[in-house]
Amino acid sequence: MTSPDQVNVLEFRKAMGRFMTGVTIVSTVAPDGTLRGFTANSFTSVSLDPPLVLVCVANASSSTADFVAAPSFGVSILSQHQVDISARFARPGDNKFEGVAWKLSERGSPIIHGAIAWLDCARHEAISAGDHTILIGRVAEFGHENGMPLGYFGGRYVGLGRDIAPKVSRSH
Repeated sequence: MTSPDQVNVLEFRKAMGRFMTGVTIVSTVAPDGTLRGFTANSFTSVSLDPPLVLVCVANASSSTADFVAAPSFGVSILSQHQVDISARFARPGDNKFEGVAWKLSERGSPIIHGAIAWLDCARHEAISAGDHTILIGRVAEFGHENGMPLGYFGGRYVGLGRDIAPKVSRSH
């Protein structure tokens, strides 16, 4: 075992790649009206009451300041048929929305068409954490559709294809 000061970043990344995640597009509108978006698999729910989610934004990204300053952002949870959209938003550059079907939510966040779920969030808090900024959003509006999610595991996209376990029911 290594101490925290001796962690090999590449090996740590490989270890974290063993955790399968979902794939999302996080989007907002910059103050100058430019649409901004990036692919994120560092996304999770934080709280049900109030409804909060978090996403991590790389500080090295050219649009990080726009996300931190924006009053709202959208999260589109991609279907397994949206690998091309995920790959497009994962690359640096402008015009990521060109040729992609999307709409503006009521709060003004871009939402990707065909996503199996979407969330429109008011910025709740931004927290600096290492080489990323954690954006916490309060969910103001959301929707969902049938479909299978797009996953990411071991540095590659994966799809589930079909449900493999019975739905878990919760009783209170």
